[in-house]
Amino acid sequence: MAQTLELAGVEKAFGATRVLHGIDLRVAEGEMIVVVGASGCGKSTLLRIVAGLEEPTAGRVRIGGRDVTALEPADRDVAMVFQNYALYPHMTVERNMAYGLRIRGLPKDEIARRVREAAVLLGIEALLERRPRQLSGGQRQRVAMGRAIVREPALFLFDEPLSNLDARLRVQMRAEIRRLQRRLGVTSLFVTHDQTEAMTLGDRLVVMHAGRAAQVATPMEIWAKPADTYVAGFIGSPSMNLLEAELAENGAAARLRAGPSLLFADGKRPGPDGRRLLVGVRPEHLRPAAACAGGQGGALEVSLELAEPLGSESVLHGRLPSGEPLTARVPGLVPAGEGALRLAIPPAEAHVFDAESGARLDPFG
Repeated sequence: MAQTLELAGVEKAFGATRVLHGIDLRVAEGEMIVVVGASGCGKSTLLRIVAGLEEPTAGRVRIGGRDVTALEPADRDVAMVFQNYALYPHMTVERNMAYGLRIRGLPKDEIARRVREAAVLLGIEALLERRPRQLSGGQRQRVAMGRAIVREPALFLFDEPLSNLDARLRVQMRAEIRRLQRRLGVTSLFVTHDQTEAMTLGDRLVVMHAGRAAQVATPMEIWAKPADTYVAGFIGSPSMNLLEAELAENGAAARLRAGPSLLFADGKRPGPDGRRLLVGVRPEHLRPAAACAGGQGGALEVSLELAEPLGSESVLHGRLPSGEPLTARVPGLVPAGEGALRLAIPPAEAHVFDAESGARLDPFG
């Protein structure tokens, strides 16, 4: 039966090195939360604390309202799927899936029922007598998931389970994981460094940065309104452009170092003139300047340095007169080579951040 998961002020230090800085999170019953961030941000340590494989320096972990902070992993009613599958090479698929249940002393007929149902669910009934060395990477991942499913846990924990698969299998398996999680309704915590996995799998995301939760929100909320410049640059491919600017016109506009100004929504005044800003725009939101004629966005003069044709679209890399790099993603094919472009930022697609703190401002309404 699905349970809630609560983290309250969870901290972790290894000696003098603080890895986690006061993580607070509540996961609802049946919810899939994806913890995403770059290597070294603390996401795997957080997962290991939930699993009971690491002890927090401070804070509490509760599953289904029960404080499990001091409990051993076996007493927490969680099941974990690892990056390396962690299958026993000398055992068959059936014995791998059943091993944890045998250790717990469940009756043989109950073990057989659970293994059979999980195998049918995962489409691996024909593999039950094989050993791990006889399986492909995707099949091994299904077995690892089956071993977790038969536990019928209160909480699923996934530690980068798709990292060892090729690109095609990753797409297939993440869709399968999401389908299974919804069907089973088990509360889940999934750790990854891959933002595509995060965006497609999570009901909500926890974007980790330097041991802190930089933002906790739905994938589309994070996409539309990143909380700070780190989140803005991490979520999205290619990354969001962040351009230097300052407040101007009595606080009514952002004047880009590269030239043009962007007018804010009526009544929006995020500070005095001269305040340093960063204006963000995603590469796919840049438009030919002619398409924005008469609007509030001025033209950016871009020296094109590289065009990457991707078939239905092209990714353009250029440089502004200020020396700042700029990336645009445009429909169709653009001939490779150097050249000049005039692009504009539609104000409705612009993001504004404080240059000092990196925090989001919302002057465009």
